Amino acid sequence: MERAWEADPAASFERRLGKSAKELNATGGRDGCPDIWQLDNGDIAVIGRDLTETYAARLPDDVRIAADERLVILPGAMLSTAKPDIPDARP
Repeated sequence: MERAWEADPAASFERRLGKSAKELNATGGRDGCPDIWQLDNGDIAVIGRDLTETYAARLPDDVRIAADERLVILPGAMLSTAKPDIPDARP
């Protein structure tokens, strides 16, 4: 079954959205740092904790996670600081 959207594995990291985990005191070192990046094709890459299995049984009725997808969690402050870097939706 063809999907309406597919991730492009050839896309490159272009710019960080918001502040780094280090700037937000959301890391104890180099490993395990959550992050949000815009790719050169406009897509967004999110690095966070994989809690797919933890949330699987309590997803809202209209939410599905495909076999090749993961539900990731990142600090709320990280998304809040990224807000100025994220353009408003177009109608």
